[in-house]
Amino acid sequence: MKRIVTTALFLAVLGTFSAFAQFPGFRMRGPSADDVKRTIEAGDVTMVVDATFGGRILSFQYKGAEILSQSKAPNSFGSTFWTSPQSEWNWPPVAEYDNKEYEITDNGSSVVLTGQKSERFGYRMTKEFIAGKNCVEVRYSIINESGEERKVAPWEISRVPGAGEIFFDADVDAITPAGLMPFEDFKGLAWFKYNVSDKQRKINADGKGWLAYANNGLLLIKKFADLTPSQPAPAEAEIQVYCNEGETFIELESQGAYTTLKPGEAATYSVTWYLLPVKEGASQKALAKMVKKAIK
Repeated sequence: MKRIVTTALFLAVLGTFSAFAQFPGFRMRGPSADDVKRTIEAGDVTMVVDATFGGRILSFQYKGAEILSQSKAPNSFGSTFWTSPQSEWNWPPVAEYDNKEYEITDNGSSVVLTGQKSERFGYRMTKEFIAGKNCVEVRYSIINESGEERKVAPWEISRVPGAGEIFFDADVDAITPAGLMPFEDFKGLAWFKYNVSDKQRKINADGKGWLAYANNGLLLIKKFADLTPSQPAPAEAEIQVYCNEGETFIELESQGAYTTLKPGEAATYSVTWYLLPVKEGASQKALAKMVKKAIK
C-alpha cells in the first residue's frame, strides 16, 4: 500500500517505527562513524550499502555466501533504485538517484541514506535499512521537491549472476512480450530457468507481491506491495526481469504504484529481502514451499 506524507512529517517519523527493530540492527563498517559503508546484520544475513555510490546495496549474503552480482562493469552489480516510468529519463540512469553520494544518518534501530535533489526532475531519494529476523526491510522514499505536482512510481533494480532460476506468482500466458523468455507454469507460478542468449531480453508481469531467485545454494526472496493491473506507471509493470546478453547478469525488478505527489509530498515503497540456504537441485515444489513459509 502506498503512503504519502508531507516532507516535514516524513523527516520527523523516518526511522522511528518498525516491528523489525527488536532484532539485531546495523553496525558501522570501518574505523569511524564517518565511514561511507554500513553493514546491516540480521541473524544469518548481512547487507552492505555504500553511501558514496548512490546509496547502492553492494552485497547481500547468507553466512558469507553472496547472492548479488559482483561484476565490475558499469550498471551490472548490486541493487539500485530509480523512478518510473523510464520514458521520463530514458538512459543513462539519473545520477542523483543511481550513483552520486548520499548522506548517512544512523538512527540506532536503522540507517537512513538521503540522496541529492535532482535539479532536472525535482526528486530526492531516501533509503532506510531495517534489520529483521533473518531479513532486511528496505524503505525507499521519493520526495517531490520540484514545486509542482508530479506523477511517479518507485522502482527497485537488483542485479544477480546470469544463472539459476527465477519464479513468481503470475499467469505465464499474460507475461509480455509473449515468448521472449521460456517461462513455464508450475502450479500457478511462472518459472524461468536461465538460459544464455546473445540478445538482451526483458519481460513485464503482473505478480502477487513477491519475486524469487535461486542460484548456487541460495534462495533470494523479495516481498513488496501487490499491485492491481492499473497501478503501475505507463508501459511498466509490478514485476520485470531483464537478462543481459551472454552469461553476465540478470536484473530482478519490482515497481510500486504510479502516484500523484504534490510539492513536498513523499511516496514510500517497502521491499523486504530474505536469503535462505537451499539444497543443490532442490525441486520446484520445495522452493515454492520455502517462499510461502518466508512471506506468510
